[in-house]
Amino acid sequence: MKKLVSLSLILALVLVSILSFASCGNKTTIKIAVPNDPSNEARALLLLEAQGLIKLKDGAGITATKADIAENPYNIEIVEVEAAQIPNFRTDVDYAVINSNYAIDAGINPVKDSLAIEGSYSAYANILAVKSGNENTDKIKALVAALESKAVADYITSEYDGSVVSVVENPGDGYAADVDYDKLSGVTVSVAASPTPHADILEVVKEILAKKNITLVINVLSDYITPNTVVEDGDCDANYFQHVPYLDSFNADNGTHIVSVTAVHVEPMGIYSLKHTSLYYITAENN
Repeated sequence: MKKLVSLSLILALVLVSILSFASCGNKTTIKIAVPNDPSNEARALLLLEAQGLIKLKDGAGITATKADIAENPYNIEIVEVEAAQIPNFRTDVDYAVINSNYAIDAGINPVKDSLAIEGSYSAYANILAVKSGNENTDKIKALVAALESKAVADYITSEYDGSVVSVVENPGDGYAADVDYDKLSGVTVSVAASPTPHADILEVVKEILAKKNITLVINVLSDYITPNTVVEDGDCDANYFQHVPYLDSFNADNGTHIVSVTAVHVEPMGIYSLKHTSLYYITAENN
């Protein structure tokens, strides 16, 4: 009887050892949410690569998708989510890569709350865009001059404290020297914009144009599709919500003819987590 008990104990210990050894080779899956639109997904993946968490295929760049991940040493699972919904999705993943405008809307401070944040990459500067052929009209020139003003640059600096960064190198007084403002008196200019920070920044522009009796109408839209379609259809004169990589992708996919007329600001994309206080968890769990 004692021999049977001893044998059973030995077998149990051997089984535990085998299972323990086998589990040593199992890596923890790290779930990271990224935007599901092509340009912002690429941007998120580039940020993850910059943190040393993945390696993308050579040449993937600003067109990268999760299929372009060449090396994934920390067993990261990329979860694609609609960009505006990612702040609400943080409880379902380990980490989330969020655009600053959506972070701000959700009460998240990109500077203080992010575990990592990208630099001011010029490729991702948010732009004012119009339908091709309208770039040189006086009302668009007036709109551009107001957006490139010192008043707007100062507002961005004071209001967002690094969460949004102006990219205008030499801000002016808000008015274009080659525009006849007397002829524009009484004119209305319409801009489709996402809520934060674009619509807020346009309120500063509205005051600048009002001094020349130009009315700025701000149409606040929350999606990434309608702002371009209303410009293409002529329902709005311009839009202010996107960066050039997204615009290029949109034009290619939809046959639209929208062009950038000026870059205004950058919203650094950041990595956030409700579960972890640093990115160290990713490497610690899988080393």
